[in-house]
Amino acid sequence: MAMILNELLLPIFVVLITLILGAGVVDYLHHATSALGKQMSLRRSLNPLAPLYRLGLALSQQSVITEHPDRLNLRLAPALYFALAALGLAVVPWSADFIPADLVTGMVLWGAVEVLATVVIFLCGWSANAHLPLLGAYRYVSLGLSYMLVSMFVLIGVALPAESLQLSAVVESQREIWNVLRQPMGLPLFLIVGLGLTFWGPLDFASSPDLDRGISADQSGASRLVWQLARYAMLVAFSFMAATVFLGGWLGPWLPGPLWLVLKATLVLLILLWMGHNLPVMTPDKFISVAWVLLLPLSFVDLIWAGALALW
Repeated sequence: MAMILNELLLPIFVVLITLILGAGVVDYLHHATSALGKQMSLRRSLNPLAPLYRLGLALSQQSVITEHPDRLNLRLAPALYFALAALGLAVVPWSADFIPADLVTGMVLWGAVEVLATVVIFLCGWSANAHLPLLGAYRYVSLGLSYMLVSMFVLIGVALPAESLQLSAVVESQREIWNVLRQPMGLPLFLIVGLGLTFWGPLDFASSPDLDRGISADQSGASRLVWQLARYAMLVAFSFMAATVFLGGWLGPWLPGPLWLVLKATLVLLILLWMGHNLPVMTPDKFISVAWVLLLPLSFVDLIWAGALALW
């Protein structure tokens, strides 16, 4: 019984608690940084209980449903998005001895999470049976390939020094030098992938204001809350992945390994939130041009650089 608890239930518990608590931290930091410069709303946002207040407010609102929606898929989409975040976080090693799912193809699984997230987000927009959510879903899918290719080249680059697709091996390969220093272009490019994966800030094409919140246009009350929870959870999972493959994961002096991982993931999360609030918003056609003309060639250069270092 103790072995089952340690090998199965404990990893599931750690992953779920990390995503739920992390989502609360994202909500708190997001609203606090949004309220900077507005004294009254800033004081309210800095209240530690502010996320719980917003939770209660969302649950008290009436849920609005469009006419003849696909109710099953409408409810299934946020659950699947959250499940994908949990799968992505499960392959992240917390220490040398604690890895929820130490797969030899952990990097491949993360790539599958990115692809399937596109399908789930489209499912959310399509199942509402309304034109604005559907337009947001189609827009997101049409732009997805442009950053997924960037992610592919960047992740192959961090796998080369480790000579493995196993995330624990990627962490071990950073004992002498972190990948953020070994491949300086990798982390900035991967952060842009994170903005696209979570449709956050300047890359929020799925629920942008010009579509009246797109896939979220007809969401309210508990349904909107659940989708927002899943979105924040994916942001947390991505931060842990970025901290693992570029910042040495759990490696660090003096402090326990899991604490180092949490600190590094929090740093990545703060950077993503800052990017979301400060980077200029691009039109979809502008982003496509930047992605194919600039970001994709840079990711290929990063891969060549990583390969040259691995051979040297």
